[in-house]
Amino acid sequence: MGKPKLYKVLGVGGKCCNGGHGKWHLPKGNRPGKWMPAIDGELEPCDNGYHLCRKKHLVEWLNAEIYEAEYRGEILRASNKVVVREARLVRRVETWTERTARLFACDCAERPLKYAGKRSADILISIIDTARRFANGEATREELYAAGSAAYNAAGSAAHHAAGRTAHHAADRAAHYAASCAAYHVIGWVASCAAWDAERRWQTRRLFEYLDGKRK
Repeated sequence: MGKPKLYKVLGVGGKCCNGGHGKWHLPKGNRPGKWMPAIDGELEPCDNGYHLCRKKHLVEWLNAEIYEAEYRGEILRASNKVVVREARLVRRVETWTERTARLFACDCAERPLKYAGKRSADILISIIDTARRFANGEATREELYAAGSAAYNAAGSAAHHAAGRTAHHAADRAAHYAASCAAYHVIGWVASCAAWDAERRWQTRRLFEYLDGKRK
């Protein structure tokens, strides 16, 4: 059995994010990036080693850029990541863009709307629609910001707080931040660990529909 496909999520220009620091060597054309320097000492999650993730955990780490990555040598498996001694970036996932990130955020934000009540749901549907139109170049940035503010104000009661928060994040100024926060905060409306797992599985399926080019 071959190695599972692994991913590395980075900020703009290959800069570390999610608690890391420094910058990775980026792929050039069809050539992978250079191997990062080998890590000394014992591998420790969140402390020592290069951190990559598997497909099922990618949605938990979203940021501006996604890369397929590979490792060699020692690997330590943690709850939602793997820690390795040597790693490099193989290729950038070009389908993860400002547009697809925001559309994914909108898809996540729709999930808790059924708990919002009809009047609030109608307002939030309109807000999410504005975020989608902005992603497709059909709404202005001013309209997007106004939609985000409206969603924040709509989340005024516990009954639809999650729906308002996720709609607010779908209209966030930065698309990758919108995707990360919407995916995270939508979990606020699920009531059990089983429902949480089911929602994460749905998010992963939808995310990879965008990354694999199956959803435009």
